[in-house]
Amino acid sequence: MKKKVSIIGSGFSALAAACYLSKFGFEVHVFEKNSMVGGRAARLKIKGFTFDIGPTWYWMPDIFEKFFSDFSKTPQDFYSLERLDPSYEVYFGKKDSIKLEDSFEKRCDQFEAIEKGGKKKLETFISEAKTNYKIAIGEVIYKMYGNSFFELITINTIRKVKYFFTSIKKEVIKKFKNPYLRQILQFPVLFLGAKPSATPAFYNFMSYADFGLGTWHPKNGMYSVVIGIEKLAKELGVKFHLNSEVQKILTKQNKALGVRVNEKDFFSDIVLSGADYAHSESLLEFKDRVYSKTYWKKKIFAPSALLFFIGFNKKIKNVSHHTLFFDTDFDKHAKSIYDEPSWPIDPLIYTNFPSITDKSMAPKDKEACTVLIPIAPGIEDTKELRKSYFELIIKRIEKLTGQSLKNDILFHRSYCIKDFINDYNSYKGNAYGLSNTLMQTAFLRPKLKSKKIKNLYFSGQLTVPGPGVPPALISGKLSAELIKRTSE
Repeated sequence: MKKKVSIIGSGFSALAAACYLSKFGFEVHVFEKNSMVGGRAARLKIKGFTFDIGPTWYWMPDIFEKFFSDFSKTPQDFYSLERLDPSYEVYFGKKDSIKLEDSFEKRCDQFEAIEKGGKKKLETFISEAKTNYKIAIGEVIYKMYGNSFFELITINTIRKVKYFFTSIKKEVIKKFKNPYLRQILQFPVLFLGAKPSATPAFYNFMSYADFGLGTWHPKNGMYSVVIGIEKLAKELGVKFHLNSEVQKILTKQNKALGVRVNEKDFFSDIVLSGADYAHSESLLEFKDRVYSKTYWKKKIFAPSALLFFIGFNKKIKNVSHHTLFFDTDFDKHAKSIYDEPSWPIDPLIYTNFPSITDKSMAPKDKEACTVLIPIAPGIEDTKELRKSYFELIIKRIEKLTGQSLKNDILFHRSYCIKDFINDYNSYKGNAYGLSNTLMQTAFLRPKLKSKKIKNLYFSGQLTVPGPGVPPALISGKLSAELIKRTSE
């Protein structure tokens, strides 16, 4: 008789775990409190416009390929991909932008044109990043169960040990003088949820993900990836229960017995939570929790976000599919997130215009736009603040791109801290989990397996390997493998 697994949540890590567990021979039930699967990677449709509420960047395509290959499938069996060129555009001032070409050779020429010797420096930097990427992905991350320091130890990581004790910011500044190039090379670290000055230099492998592996777009948006994995899971026999909020993890004599869903008890042999880790533990009796409120308060969280989903009544000029507005002080913005939590005065802005690439994302001759401002989790979130920042970002984008936008807005919707808490039970409304700082990496992160409750497991961005969609897929696999191992 198959052992039964209850999975809480249906984000990327939970979906991945569900697929692997079903493949391993378990009877898998996924409980999602919302009306659609995907967790933070949800979709919003308004008046013919389509928006990804969650992730909008498709990086590290090899991780997606490896995931699907574990089931003798490919990503193309479930969704179509297009490689973006330019990968993205960065504004540093009024009509002062750099379009990052998809070709590495062209990027080298771009760097050389901005800083003498930049081509050779970039070649060296990305060569190091590629080596680190191969070590991280090939030797470490798929074995990172978070149990021991020794999971990080290989011959190659020993050789790279000095890069764990210096920061990406220091290494970039050491090699490049131009402030534009410095920002471009530090930007990929933001996907790890930490500022470059607090991120070990070894993590420069994210620059290889950018410069070497490219930026992609799944047709119909990132949610098509969610739909693809959901389809795979259903083919494998996974049962999904939507509008099914878990109120409690059932335990007896230090053993998980199932979950209480919509006031009814569902019994199973194993429980895995892919929901926010801090929330997941709140579903346990106090004595069964491993991490205290003090523990979570001391942790460094990745940013939350103020998001706007905008429908424009025209095509927008002078922007690319992904456009970053880095015309303000990066360090001041980072300080408002990590050091002195507050609303940033002059925020950096990320915009996504998917309808430039994908006509399905907006009606003809119109433009879909998502705007994201990274903010500190837990700060005040009001309608008045959202309104003031919307006016600020529209004026900034108008000024920098040299066009009028205000009168062409058909509608806009906002999404912020209160929404992350309400929709995803997110601790302090975080959007991206725990930062990947040196003291919050690998075995120093919350564990995949409960230390107190037998048959209780976790996955997702607050545990190993860390924040981001590719790490979430890996997290689900690691948790599933642990369950298989301990159930044999």
